[in-house]
Amino acid sequence: MRRLLIAAVAAGLVGAPAVAQELTGALKKIKDSGSITIGYRESSVPFSYLDDKQQPVGFAMDICNKIVAAVKAELKLEKLEVKLNPVTSATRIPLLANGTIDLECGSTTNNVERQKQVSYTNTHFLTATRIVTKKASNIKSVDDLKGKTIVSTSGTTNIKQMNELNTAKNLGMTILAAKDHAEAFLMVETDRAVGFAMDDILLASLAASSKDPALYDISKDAYSAPEPYGIMLPKDDVAFKKVADAATAALYKAEGPALFKKWFQSAIPPKNLNLNFVLSPQLEKMFTAPKDSADPAAY
Repeated sequence: MRRLLIAAVAAGLVGAPAVAQELTGALKKIKDSGSITIGYRESSVPFSYLDDKQQPVGFAMDICNKIVAAVKAELKLEKLEVKLNPVTSATRIPLLANGTIDLECGSTTNNVERQKQVSYTNTHFLTATRIVTKKASNIKSVDDLKGKTIVSTSGTTNIKQMNELNTAKNLGMTILAAKDHAEAFLMVETDRAVGFAMDDILLASLAASSKDPALYDISKDAYSAPEPYGIMLPKDDVAFKKVADAATAALYKAEGPALFKKWFQSAIPPKNLNLNFVLSPQLEKMFTAPKDSADPAAY
């Protein structure tokens, strides 16, 4: 019996590599269907937004296209259909969790809380929460926000941070939740809110895209530590993440600064706006040594 048991265990060990090679998770789903579904944002300029042909473009979309190409190569597919599915701050995680989308390409903060539900590939941007206001509002510091109405986007880390700040400093602010970034900025534009709290680069994008960019100020004060953005992937899908990590690391090391220049320091569609956003030393360093950490101190 002992010899038989040893033989059975040995046979199992010999067979283990064959089992390990079997596709699972997103890669199996993609190969079986012959398609991959990208979740994109409609107004997260310059990461993921609609151009004049109503097609999603942007910095994060370029990154996701590289991941798609890597998946196609990994699965040795002659053709791979790319499906596009719009998401919002509120729907992006549920749609990824239930398999409607295979990856989310936008401006999503990588944090420990979200990592309980999803995984991330290597960081592609570092941001901080600031507030855009009209210059006429004369908001210069956090104390100037006392008793005022501000807005942020539903389902974001930013609205949570502003609620925490409101409580900690007893500011008595009214904090409204908008369905997306465009709606939130419109509330400032139409004076329904004095300020919009969001990631600084998104505020720069929205202000630059407005009817009169000169009307707006973005706070010098930051209301958060630097926060990493990452492409979201299904939770604990090791094989899929390995492909995405390799693709993004290779892209950032070879083309990171050039890709940044394309979307942050050049005229971009559809209005040929130039955000003139500076490449920070932290992000430049990240491009040379890609990582997927949710810890701001890691950058």
